Amino acid sequence: MSAIRLLVLGAVRLHGRAHGYQVRGDLEYWGAHEWSNAKPGSIYHALRQLAKQGLLHEHETAPSTAGGPPRTEYEITEAGTEEYFRLLREALTSYDQRTDVKSAAIGFVVDLPRAEAVTLLKERIRRIERWRSTVVEHYDPEGGPQQVGHIGEIMNLWVHTADAEAEWTHGLIDRIETGAYTFAGEGEPFADVLPDRSR
Repeated sequence: MSAIRLLVLGAVRLHGRAHGYQVRGDLEYWGAHEWSNAKPGSIYHALRQLAKQGLLHEHETAPSTAGGPPRTEYEITEAGTEEYFRLLREALTSYDQRTDVKSAAIGFVVDLPRAEAVTLLKERIRRIERWRSTVVEHYDPEGGPQQVGHIGEIMNLWVHTADAEAEWTHGLIDRIETGAYTFAGEGEPFADVLPDRSR
């Protein structure tokens, strides 16, 4: 799965209609350029590709007052919204080692109803545990990594990472279940996490 696809669809959806600079500004404000491939060129490329695929609709606006070229604004289509939620749900339940995809999913988790977010995160824990069990079929964490040579350090890292992710996800579920954050249908989920454009 591509994190940039999820990030761009989510950012455009958040605005209703947005130009590339707004999308880029949001993603940079969230630090996505540090933990994903959300660099300026990737963002603009993704916007054009998503429009070609019918997931975004392009609107050409008037040229800027400074005499620059017309700015293209993008609006998510019905197909784009379906793809966005499919990607979001898949990213929340899948367990892999890619930080960018899971970070993008956590960034947009509030677009879902609270109960659905909890259900998906519980499924994520089940998948983490299932994945961990396949590793420990070949590696005994109690015996330590040296039991299979230095390659055991890789399996040791995998087990520790899975355990840490499961523990963190349990904590997130607890926070959500006790009322943290604003989810879909409860108010404005992104009120405090967008850059202030009034300046």
